[in-house]
Amino acid sequence: MKTGVVDVGGGLRGIYAAGVFDNCLDIGIQFDICIGVSAGSANIASYLAGQKGRNYQFYSEYSFRKEYMSFRNLILNKSYIDMDYLYGTLSNSTGENPLDYTKIIRHPSEMLVVASNALTGKATYFNKNDLKQDNYSIFKASCSIPFICRPYEINGVPYYDGALSDPVPVEKAFQCGCDNVVVILTKPEDFIRDPKKDVKIAKWIQKKYPVSAENLRQRAERYNQEVALAKQYRDEGRVLIIAPDDTCGVDTLTRDKKALQRLYKKGYKDAQMIQEFLKQGR
Repeated sequence: MKTGVVDVGGGLRGIYAAGVFDNCLDIGIQFDICIGVSAGSANIASYLAGQKGRNYQFYSEYSFRKEYMSFRNLILNKSYIDMDYLYGTLSNSTGENPLDYTKIIRHPSEMLVVASNALTGKATYFNKNDLKQDNYSIFKASCSIPFICRPYEINGVPYYDGALSDPVPVEKAFQCGCDNVVVILTKPEDFIRDPKKDVKIAKWIQKKYPVSAENLRQRAERYNQEVALAKQYRDEGRVLIIAPDDTCGVDTLTRDKKALQRLYKKGYKDAQMIQEFLKQGR
């Protein structure tokens, strides 16, 4: 019996999923396949490294630093969020909060990180073979939100946020052989994504990345469809959806320490249902 977990990310709302994974570490829950989209990929990395509380610190402390996100970054680097600071300066072996690369590589679970090829619009599923010590480019690529960030290049190919191509990759988890999948959303499960904001942002990348712009215009529909698919699988007993009943006022770039703390605690508490779900699946 193979189990999977999918973390859809969601910017700073990802602190909810960080709470879920910290609970999993506390009670010893392991998954055979871990799939992360955008900020979800960072959560999965720390989870596989066994570094409880690491991602909480990134959301609740480091995100308030101008080096992390600021208009200064936007002016100097054309990215509001500095991915090299996040997954380089802070996360490298000599950084302030190193990611335990060795533990990730040695962990028996498979890891997939979803990014979107900015030129073709297609999803790319990076894995551990694409990681190297102090080279965490796949996380940078997966987290590069259009307009907020410039696309991140890997081997000369520009990538945007994985949510543009496969926002809720539950089908990918089953294609990888999973029998049961835990899907972590960072919006309430009945939330219906509205395309208006995405349509506006798409105009800013249309000229250079027309396919990605079209993906952005279709992202809401794709997200809604994939959440609906996850619910269908839930009805069959094959999926558990973990989602907050509300986001505590936290949106993609919301920096409010108390709100972030509340959302983290929700995730930690909501994770309690995972153990029973996995027992039933076996």
